[in-house]
Amino acid sequence: MINVTLPDGSVKPYESGSSSMDVAISISEGLARNVLAAKVNGEVWDANRPLESDVELQLLTWNDLDGKSTFWHSSAHLMAEALESLYPGVKFWVGPPVENGFYYDVDTNGRVISQDDFKAIENKMLELARQKNEYIRQPISKADAISYFKDKKDEYKLDLLEGLQDGQITFYTQGNFTDLCRGPHIPNTGFIKAAKIMNVAGAYFKGDQNNKQLTRIYGVTFPKQKELDDYLNLLEEAKKRDHRKLGQEMDIFTFSEKVGKGLPLWLPKGAMLRERLENFLKKAQLKAGYLPVVTPHIGSKQLYVTSGHWDKYGADSFQPIKTPEEGEEFMLKPMNCPHHCEIFKARPRSYKELPLRLAEFGTVYRYEQSGELHGLTRVRGFTQDDAHIFCANDQVEDEFKKVIDLVLYVFKSLGFDDFSAQVSLRSKTDRSKYIGNDEDWDKAEAAIQRAADEKGLKTVVEYGEAAFYGPKLDFMVKDALGRKWQLGTIQVDYQLPNRFELEYVGRDNQKHRPVMIHRAPFGSMERFIAILIENTAGNFPLWLSPDQVAILPVSEKYEDYANEVFLELQERDIRGYVDHRDEKVGRKIRDAEMSKIPLMIIVGEKDMNDKVVSVRKKGEGDIGQFTIDAFVAFAEVEINKNIPKFGVN
Repeated sequence: MINVTLPDGSVKPYESGSSSMDVAISISEGLARNVLAAKVNGEVWDANRPLESDVELQLLTWNDLDGKSTFWHSSAHLMAEALESLYPGVKFWVGPPVENGFYYDVDTNGRVISQDDFKAIENKMLELARQKNEYIRQPISKADAISYFKDKKDEYKLDLLEGLQDGQITFYTQGNFTDLCRGPHIPNTGFIKAAKIMNVAGAYFKGDQNNKQLTRIYGVTFPKQKELDDYLNLLEEAKKRDHRKLGQEMDIFTFSEKVGKGLPLWLPKGAMLRERLENFLKKAQLKAGYLPVVTPHIGSKQLYVTSGHWDKYGADSFQPIKTPEEGEEFMLKPMNCPHHCEIFKARPRSYKELPLRLAEFGTVYRYEQSGELHGLTRVRGFTQDDAHIFCANDQVEDEFKKVIDLVLYVFKSLGFDDFSAQVSLRSKTDRSKYIGNDEDWDKAEAAIQRAADEKGLKTVVEYGEAAFYGPKLDFMVKDALGRKWQLGTIQVDYQLPNRFELEYVGRDNQKHRPVMIHRAPFGSMERFIAILIENTAGNFPLWLSPDQVAILPVSEKYEDYANEVFLELQERDIRGYVDHRDEKVGRKIRDAEMSKIPLMIIVGEKDMNDKVVSVRKKGEGDIGQFTIDAFVAFAEVEINKNIPKFGVN
């Protein structure tokens, strides 16, 4: 017999050789019908794979990220079977799941796959899916695997086999298709009820432009047709909200090939938007006891050798900058924390100074691959709303809870109401990628979980997602389209204080090592603004909008009065502009609406004579006439109702 520990902590005995699916069936037939795979001791397995010893088991369905990933991995194999059936002689390299679906890199043997072929591929996939063929796992020797793919004349799989050893090679077969694959897969093809080929693109073999260009075919599948229909509708809505499109239309940011890929240029309206966000958080941070610091955009390479970042990420970063001095090397700053460690170390510290909270809107640079760059969500230069809290061991949990309060304040102020918190811990099995000792890690992980529980956060625990220097709490926000984004992070770090030999003198007059908490409620300004644009469709709350008011004179005769109104509002901190164009007022209103201006002031003869303004609200229409004082009071109420006071429930 073996003991199976379930996520609720219950332990149940089963015969050795039972599968995760057997466990599911013993719990509920309904559950078993929805199980796609299982997480066994933190590793995702086929649901039908035998369990030979005591395990911790989580059954995975479509509602789990690992369940979806397994579903889409299996769908890539199904698409490959369809392609092989439709186009004999095609060869396959790799076919992984991605965030929304899957792809397979294919040598089409000279055939061009275009949109005209998509429907035939989809139909063949569904025809094969209805056969409910099992995904059968088969361990195989390297010699037999090589023989199989030599007979098939598939040089791409032979290349993959070169890096594999006997004992680690498996084949998966469904229907008439066999692939080299480590798995896992769903039980059978019958789970796949809807399929859509999304796109084709070129992809060099091994990513090397000197190699042959393959065809990368992207697809997505779902367990229900309605879910595919909903997804396609979501994509159409997402296109309308795409921050790259709206950002250009609203004059928020742009990119330049001459400046460099992944390096955004903030236009005046975008700079104002950033400034408002920064000032909003700086005001809250000041109340929370943070002290501002500023650090350079570069640092000595040795700084990042000390921190451990060079060993972990150096090969994939912007490479060191050499100076005229022999042996001197600098790096573009990839993160702010090592600089803040040196600020802490700049003079002797006492326990009376702790917690010391250092905050900086610091711009950092990371070399993302060209193919991974995406608008503002994936860039090479970005500004973090970074802060590092240096505290004593007995202050960690309290400080962590205060940071949670700050993150929740940010979310509430900006309309992110649907979120969960991911507790990111070490892998249960592979500890090689983490630095530091188990005792410190255990303390940090326990502190995070207690703080999250005390704050009543809806949490999910993910093993293997911790930073290399410590566990973290990542906030996963669901936007207006139901998409999940990681916004805001808090991390406990016992390692950098050790590596930088940070010390403070305690009450006992002895030297002690502080604990470091990393936190960034926005994460990065670039990514946060991208998500904010898409979540609001560019309709920012009044306090945040770069232009709060458009002043629209009915004709040239009223431009002087429009300018008077503009100057008066400017004095009262209401931002906007006068539309001086020789256009009819109806056109000016439509253009202001399209530009997402929250309030429009119409200025005509009666307004000028009575010294009032006629006001329209975006999406609502006319809301009446106001004196300037009354309009300013109205605007202030609109602004303040969106921003709760920090620290006040």
